[in-house]
Amino acid sequence: MPAKPKRKLKTYQTSLGFYDQAIAAPSMKAALEAWGASSNLFHQGAAKETDDPDVVAATMAKPGVVLRRPVGSDGAFSESAELPTDLGDDDAEPGSKRRKQPKRTTRSAKRPAKAAKTSSGKSDEQAVRKAAAAFEKEERRREAARAKEEAARARERARRDKAVAAAEAALDKARREHDSRAEAIEAERAALDERAEAEQDRWDKQRIKLQEALRRARE
Repeated sequence: MPAKPKRKLKTYQTSLGFYDQAIAAPSMKAALEAWGASSNLFHQGAAKETDDPDVVAATMAKPGVVLRRPVGSDGAFSESAELPTDLGDDDAEPGSKRRKQPKRTTRSAKRPAKAAKTSSGKSDEQAVRKAAAAFEKEERRREAARAKEEAARARERARRDKAVAAAEAALDKARREHDSRAEAIEAERAALDERAEAEQDRWDKQRIKLQEALRRARE
């Protein structure tokens, strides 16, 4: 019997923090679990299913893995994405030159970014583990369902085979009984034919004898 096809994956996309995130998952629930979302982003309009061919191709190449890119960008999704390069530029006026910051301030500004990158890496690993666990759990559920269905089909085949065997046995028994009775009737018919023939011979002889006696009596 052909194996039951696996559940089709779909590509879902959202924006969380500094990143646009995308994943190939069997359901919205699985995507939310992989993202580590505490609320239903789809109902809130913050997540959606996407059919963008580039995004779909990237996620289908790594199903269950959360892919990222800097938020608001149109670059390719990947497992490790850099932070957006325009962070902190929103307040700068077009064409204005930014004042050079003291070296100490520059070092302190880099530290949060490094910490954010480290935190993002841990979040990525956690998301991957969650997605892998979710897929394994879903696969075990599907395997259990398939095993249950196969067991039910096996029981049905056994019941049907038993019924067919019983019907065939009853037919064979009835056929043998019919053949036996037909043979008995045929034997009785043969015996009757023999008796009828013997009776006819006896009568022919008696008739001839009596007719001869009647002829002599009339002379």
